[in-house]
Amino acid sequence: MATLRIALRNVHRIVNTSAVAGRATTVFRPQYGWVSTYFSTNISNTQPLNIDLSNEESKRRLYNRLLYRSKQRGFLELDLVLGKWVEEHIHSMDENGIKALVNVLDLENPDLWKWLTGQEQPPEAVTVNPVFSAVQQRVLKNLNNHSSPETRATRGRPWVRGWDDIKKGRDSPITGNQ
Repeated sequence: MATLRIALRNVHRIVNTSAVAGRATTVFRPQYGWVSTYFSTNISNTQPLNIDLSNEESKRRLYNRLLYRSKQRGFLELDLVLGKWVEEHIHSMDENGIKALVNVLDLENPDLWKWLTGQEQPPEAVTVNPVFSAVQQRVLKNLNNHSSPETRATRGRPWVRGWDDIKKGRDSPITGNQ
């Protein structure tokens, strides 16, 4: 009973603090569950994303938050790919680049991974994003350099193959890596 009371009190606190006068904001993020300071979506879509690059302290905080969001997504492949790319490029980005990065970070993990690796065609809104295009070019270049084409799925098919699918010997399994 005490846990229910605490949960209800927390929900009440969240609802009350998210209602800003004259502006309706979304409480839940699609991926992590809560709104961060730099989450770009609101219900009315009238308020643009505010990014303060005026002093070094606000820049440092923004860079650290975005770097953390890119390295701690909970999807190991994306953690490595996005984290490395953001670490290399965030200090050279202007305000528009940071907004584009935030839009990429707001995408769902499975969809983003399929779009980056070329398993599915991304929507037009994602394709025109310069950060997405740069990260996708890097991922596809690495895939072409370090993996053979027969180990990758064709567009529109799932990317699930065993490590020994190509080996068809007497002692190998019929399918997969069983």
